Amino acid sequence: MSSLAQPVAESLVQSVDWLAIAPPTIAAVVALVVLVADLFVAENKKALLGWTSVLGLAAAALLLLPLLDGDRSTFCLTGDPGVCSYTADRFTLVIQFLVLGGALLAALLSVTALKDANKGLPEGEFWFLLLSSAAGAALLPASRDLATLIVALEVASLPAFALVGLRYGDRKSSEAALKFFLSSVTATAVSLMGISFVYASTGTLYLTQIAERIQNVDGQLEILTQTGVVLTLVGFAFKTAAVPFHFWVPDTYVGAPLPVAAYLSVVGKAVGFTGLILVTVVALPSYADVWGPALAALAALTMTVGNVGALRQQATRAYSAVRLLAWSSVGQAGYLLVPIAAAAYSDDAERSIGSTVAYALMYAAVNLGAFAVAALVGRTKPLNRISDYRGLYARNPLSALILAFFLLCLAGLPPGIIGLFAKVTVFSAAVDAGLGWLAVIMAVNVVIALYYYLQWTALLFRAPEGEPVKHLVPAPVTATMALTGVIAVALSGAPQLILRFADTGLF
Repeated sequence: MSSLAQPVAESLVQSVDWLAIAPPTIAAVVALVVLVADLFVAENKKALLGWTSVLGLAAAALLLLPLLDGDRSTFCLTGDPGVCSYTADRFTLVIQFLVLGGALLAALLSVTALKDANKGLPEGEFWFLLLSSAAGAALLPASRDLATLIVALEVASLPAFALVGLRYGDRKSSEAALKFFLSSVTATAVSLMGISFVYASTGTLYLTQIAERIQNVDGQLEILTQTGVVLTLVGFAFKTAAVPFHFWVPDTYVGAPLPVAAYLSVVGKAVGFTGLILVTVVALPSYADVWGPALAALAALTMTVGNVGALRQQATRAYSAVRLLAWSSVGQAGYLLVPIAAAAYSDDAERSIGSTVAYALMYAAVNLGAFAVAALVGRTKPLNRISDYRGLYARNPLSALILAFFLLCLAGLPPGIIGLFAKVTVFSAAVDAGLGWLAVIMAVNVVIALYYYLQWTALLFRAPEGEPVKHLVPAPVTATMALTGVIAVALSGAPQLILRFADTGLF
């Protein structure tokens, strides 16, 4: 009896590749350490929690380096070691670098924001939530089954709700958190319904097995399968802030602490798009005729609504600078959707996905830098209106030049070569896939975006109203602006590097 039980027991034991899972694990462990340490650290030393979090995220990012040697997988089926729940391949590492790097820069901004909040934000809880969300976001690109994918998505999302509404007694913050929560819960419910239908049709949750089995589904289950595919896509469209599921974005960015808005604009977006790529290109390639046209239509609608929304922002309206960045991020989400849609029509789907990843990397560096300057201006101008940036060059020349460069990158104009290169890459992905009409809509939207980006850029160099008041830039904000500025300038000098780095190796 015992001899029979022994092989069964051995078949249930899985070896864990600790190096492969190290990046998200380090972020999660540091989150717990910070939460426990918060109970024992004196009030005047709470800043140590922030720097511990920054170091933890830096360590998690550095642990990506030993994984560059080759693909690693863990939590695999004992009967089929080629089918795994966690895979650290090239695609995973690039997205984990984006996520952990974005979280690290957001954490640097948060150090100053928490100090300025003067106990308006609980430090221990803030850092625990930020690190927990970063751990979930780092887990998601490595997920190769739908259960792990949804768990990672929710681990990334749930702490983000709390981060948005963490300010004590701030009604605006609470309303933003509620909108974000309701939209995200709806998205999760729709995704889970779709995933349950796909599982009922295929009998598996592993992405590669779904791709094989969904092509040979019983005829009686065909409608169930198609419904599952559509619901899953709708759920992830919510997460990417694609129109018409974008309504939570402007109010959430305005209500959240500015570093949290920066984190959501980059890491939150990366999470949604990564999940969408894994579900469509890896799990459902045989349904390209369903998700291809749907994503192309969503891309056109999203970029148009986002850019028109940004265009309508009034310079003197409260929080108009943050709202413009919020609507701009919706428009940028439309550009990011274009290559994913193109993958449905292209003979080289990997190249199309590489275009999305390259654009996401450019957008991450540039947008975080823009939010860093917005955080700096917000220290003296809490309403953060676009008109508050008038004459920024006279008050702080370096900040004005950096913001101008970031805005030109987002607009895709020289000297922001990396922005132009990323847009051309996305544009060519659409043309190569035969989506000429989508390329035309994208070109029109790029022209629309030029107007509001250049208008804001020009305002930085106009004569200030009254005597310019100079103020010191905190070291963490300086570090964030410097890091993002150096990355953007370096990539503008050698834009081809980002495309090589974004070579996903997903297939």
